[in-house]
Amino acid sequence: MNIKVKGVTLGSIAAASYGLNPLFALPLYADGMTADSMLFYRYGFAILMMGTMMWAQGKSFRLRLRQLLSLAFMGLVFSASSLLLFLSYQYMDAGIASTILFAYPLLVALIMWVVFKERAGLLTWLCILMALVGIALLYRGKPDAPLSAVGVALVLLSSLSYAVYIVGVNRSVLKKMDSATLTFWALVFGSMLYVVRLTGIDAEAGSFTFALQVPHNPWLWVNLVCLALFPTIISLVTMNLSIHYIGSTSAAILGALEPITALVIGVFVFGEVLTPRIVLGIVLILSAVTLLVAGKKLLSLFTPFGRK
Repeated sequence: MNIKVKGVTLGSIAAASYGLNPLFALPLYADGMTADSMLFYRYGFAILMMGTMMWAQGKSFRLRLRQLLSLAFMGLVFSASSLLLFLSYQYMDAGIASTILFAYPLLVALIMWVVFKERAGLLTWLCILMALVGIALLYRGKPDAPLSAVGVALVLLSSLSYAVYIVGVNRSVLKKMDSATLTFWALVFGSMLYVVRLTGIDAEAGSFTFALQVPHNPWLWVNLVCLALFPTIISLVTMNLSIHYIGSTSAAILGALEPITALVIGVFVFGEVLTPRIVLGIVLILSAVTLLVAGKKLLSLFTPFGRK
């Protein structure tokens, strides 16, 4: 297997793994588990897995003092993105939520333009317009009623949080940090969000409480472990390797399999509704993202004799 085939294979595995979020999360919701409990287990198991992998590879866990505050903030932002996405599943179809989430590359472009004054070209604005139209089509995708405004707001905030994380990591002291160490500590600091949210005070007893739920069905522990393994650890590791083999642009294009995987699972496993309007919205969003990350390369294919 040559390097390019390896990169494409690993990138596809990464995207498909992340798209498995609804497959493991929705049965836990049906069991009555809250998003906070679910994500506490997900992050906890992921920390154990990543830590074990780093220890086996002899990687360092050390942090520099100047990295600490940036890493804590980025970990919480990354964690907030997970929480907002999982909360959105309570208001809208998981496949549609995962598709709207994939608008984050467009939000990254907006942040870079507004905050860092990096000018966006005509192609970028065309992509943003296409994505907005696609999201509008998804918002009124159901034949009987529009999608929940709360659900749409939650998943857009999730996408924005992830975009802030991507920009922040690349525009801070964390830029040159080892990716495994960065991921491990981002998960550690991110898990603190759920510790705080699950902790309460019993006024009568004058003590702290911890509202962590336990699955009623023992088999659902498998779902919790799979949430940590597939959309977290496997997705992160294979994506990093894919970028090494074929570059970030090609790996990002393969990320289009994320919402497609989630949508297929939603339709064929959970019986979610798929209408022509939703299909058109999905096509517009994925086309916008593909043009954004590979527009120049795609246009060069139509340039005679490779002229620029």
